[in-house]
Amino acid sequence: MSLRTRTTLLVATVVAVLLVGGAVTLDVVLHHRLVANTDDLSRSRVTDLLTLSESGSLPEVLVNVSDDSVAQVVTYDGRVLAASANARGAGPITDEPMTGGLRVEELTGPDDDETEHYRVWTSTGPSAGGGRVRVYVGTSLESVEEATADIRAALRVGVPLVWLLTVATSWVLMGGALRRLDRIRAEVDTISDSDLSRRVGGRRRGDEVGRLAATMNRMLGRLEDAADRQRAFVADVSHDLRSPLTAQRTQLELAMENPAAVDQATLHRDLLRHVDEMDSLVGDLLFVVTGDERPLTRQPLDLEDIVLEEATRVRRLGGPVIDTSGVSAAPVIGDPELLRRLVRNLVENAVAHAATRIDLSASASGSEVVVEVADDGQGVPAGQEEAVFARFHRGDPSRSTRGTGLGLSIARTIAERHGGSLSLVGSGPGARFRLVLPCENALP
Repeated sequence: MSLRTRTTLLVATVVAVLLVGGAVTLDVVLHHRLVANTDDLSRSRVTDLLTLSESGSLPEVLVNVSDDSVAQVVTYDGRVLAASANARGAGPITDEPMTGGLRVEELTGPDDDETEHYRVWTSTGPSAGGGRVRVYVGTSLESVEEATADIRAALRVGVPLVWLLTVATSWVLMGGALRRLDRIRAEVDTISDSDLSRRVGGRRRGDEVGRLAATMNRMLGRLEDAADRQRAFVADVSHDLRSPLTAQRTQLELAMENPAAVDQATLHRDLLRHVDEMDSLVGDLLFVVTGDERPLTRQPLDLEDIVLEEATRVRRLGGPVIDTSGVSAAPVIGDPELLRRLVRNLVENAVAHAATRIDLSASASGSEVVVEVADDGQGVPAGQEEAVFARFHRGDPSRSTRGTGLGLSIARTIAERHGGSLSLVGSGPGARFRLVLPCENALP
């Protein structure tokens, strides 16, 4: 069942309930108000007749309060002292003893032989002759019933017509709104992943469909940005993989053509550095795919050992001078593989941007372990302190000599998964990254 059909059925049901409920309420309230108006006139007439009887001004022919009413003033022994024109010559309206109040009687109308329902109001009071009298004022409900019947007849015709008109209007309006949605769906279907620059129309309207179109366009914009970043990422990865492979191929070809002219130790060191670069890149890519979801393997370890291992690896490959005099015991509980990748990414970032020197430090301070990696390069431009931790961020070209822009983002993710933090501190020269993790002794 389509959304249009379901919505129209819902509207039809709700409107039907409201119309029927409203019609019944109108009928009941109208009948009640008409009867209440009749009773007000009758009670007022009873009071007037008692006043006339007490003052001796009671006429023999009483004035009716309406064409469907009858009035009598009767002594306690049943003698009619005065009556309305349509009740002259008739006996008392009722033989039942009445002391006052309302009584609904089935009476024969004075002008015809039909039996009708009369609402009879009565009260007792003194007369000018010294006795007591009863006053009767009765009003037929025929006019009330006729008015109510007319209203019911109108409702029997009007309610179905209003219901049909409302349902038809709902069907048409829903069709128009859904046609706009269908046009948006058709436009989105025609947008392929090779052309995400297209946008859907209808966004200029301020209604819900217009806001949906605007939301779809914003989503398409984000998808376009993501696709652009993906293409740039693939290009960067291809370049970063091709560069060490090309260098290795060149060195190997030279070694094969003239083995005596090649320093084997230098060759092996260069090949090892290129393999190390590819290993780091592949590791980063694998972490992007699975690292965020991989459960942590927690065990006690010392970051001092990991930092010194990284320093030894970089010294073996050649490069900037590395100072490890500030490295001391830094016990933590964490995943050894991920923490090694965290430290390696920080050190690789420093190697890529250092001019001549890298300073490494690690220490335990109270409930925290602090590791700092600093280089003497050109530093991070102002305003980029947080942006450098975004995935695929390449930043200023002076700090993007190589890499895919994943290293620092992965390092911060690993730090946060271990309950710590990674931030850029200081104002230069160079860049100083500070890693803070809970100390092993501080963990419960």
